[in-house]
Amino acid sequence: MLYALARPLLFALDAEFAHQLTLELADAPLRFGLLRVARAPGAPVRAMGLHFPNPVGLAAGLDKNAAHVDSLAKLGFGFLEVGTVTPRPQPGNPRPRLFRLPAAQALINRMGFNNVGLDEFLENLSRASWRGVLGINIGKNADTPMARAAEDYATCLERVYARASYVSINISSPNTQGLRSLQGKEELDALLARLAALRAPLAERHGRRVPLALKVAPDLDATQILQIADAVRRHGIDGVIATNTSESREGVAGLPHATEAGGLSGAPIRARATATLAALAAALKGEAALIGVGGILRGEQAAEKLAAGATLVQLYTGLVYRGPDLVSECVSACRERSRTASTASR
Repeated sequence: MLYALARPLLFALDAEFAHQLTLELADAPLRFGLLRVARAPGAPVRAMGLHFPNPVGLAAGLDKNAAHVDSLAKLGFGFLEVGTVTPRPQPGNPRPRLFRLPAAQALINRMGFNNVGLDEFLENLSRASWRGVLGINIGKNADTPMARAAEDYATCLERVYARASYVSINISSPNTQGLRSLQGKEELDALLARLAALRAPLAERHGRRVPLALKVAPDLDATQILQIADAVRRHGIDGVIATNTSESREGVAGLPHATEAGGLSGAPIRARATATLAALAAALKGEAALIGVGGILRGEQAAEKLAAGATLVQLYTGLVYRGPDLVSECVSACRERSRTASTASR
């Protein structure tokens, strides 16, 4: 309700400035002990060997620097994913780089993995008191040659391993030149082999096996989906996040900002993202957990992701248009969908 009142003011501001302002405002009551935990209904699930109090998570990108974990944890999420973090700090692409398309309930962003780098990122996490399920999304620096991309991912995995509940491998942002080439058959095989081999000694050193999840694009053809599923299976990857933003402009053509470069998110990509999710579910046959992301603006759309094969879902653009109430709405819808599916299977 409060967000509905604040939204016209926020939408009058530059999109990136409003994004940062919202995070700062969320932190303010926490500093004075005034922020209470949102009571989302219980809907526990188990995925990737982890226990989630509910299946609705925050997608990576909203808290890139892990600077607002305690505030965001109060909103009723079952888990948070922070990042994308790269080994070294980088400013990202020039501003403006985030655009609202309200008529389509969509965003276009070309942020470019702007972040403070591993050192400050981990310092931020060390100050967070929340100890729920935390995903850490990792990527490569823009100036790292593609031939050495695996080194950046390996550096990130080693550094964040101790703090992460799971690590998300982001190879699907359209805003780092060449990054999506890592979804190619040979490139993906080499990257996942490197990270899977690194995880074994890390698990022994830290006394626990941290799950790995792969974040993929919605703009994949049937052959690419089968190749990704095969690589995930062979390298023991625990989950797939479907999906990142889209390079398509289907559903927004002719709208202001529709021709801006970057990734499209929100309502227009929901069908595309869900189709990719369903295709991965068919290919993987339960051999890896699926996290459904893309176009969730109502509770029933979160439940739709579960019906397509997801165990967990994540929100981002929907929060911009609907605010924090979307979290509990999605938890309730997912709980009801799971209850109905369980009853039907008896």
